[in-house]
This record gives sequence, structure tokens and C-alpha cells, in this order.
Amino acid sequence: MNEADVITALSALAQETRLRVLRYLVTKGPAGAAAGEVAGVVEASPSRASFHLSTLADAGLIVAERDARSIIYRVDFERMGALMGYLVHDCCANNATVRSCC
Repeated sequence: MNEADVITALSALAQETRLRVLRYLVTKGPAGAAAGEVAGVVEASPSRASFHLSTLADAGLIVAERDARSIIYRVDFERMGALMGYLVHDCCANNATVRSCC
């Protein structure tokens, strides 16, 4: 992951609803969740939820897949791992104290 990708991802996460969305989708694992379900859980209108889901998808943190009439959103766990790896190893210079908390 390069610096520009990290900045985009962190910018997407620097918003309360989007952070809630990501946290919820992590709990759903590979099955993911439909946009309407996500909207209900994070207490956002469908249009607001769609906006936040799109922002997270544009940042590469989640992926969307059409399933009949629904769009299912899933966390891109490899991308999340790359972000965490960048923060721990590159940004924090692999600091032992930072590594120990993770």
C-alpha cells in the first residue's frame, strides 16, 4: 500500500458513520450485508448509507457485489491488513511498543 492509498483510506474512516459501517461489516465477515441492513444498523437513511458505502468502496476498504436486487457489501480484509501493516511497519517504523499493542 502506498502513501496516497493510506491517506485515502484514513480519510474515509475519519467520519463517525463510516467507521460504524466498517465495524459492522467486519462482524459480518465474508457474507457481508445488504445496503439496507447496513443503513438500519448505523441508523442512517438509505441515501446517506449509500453515500458512506460508496466512500468506503472508493477508498478500497469494502467491495460491493450485486445479488439479485440487492447490493452486498463486504470488507476487503486484505486491504485492511495492508493498511494496518503500513501503519505499524512503515509509518511507525516497526516500533516494538506499537507492535505489542496490536
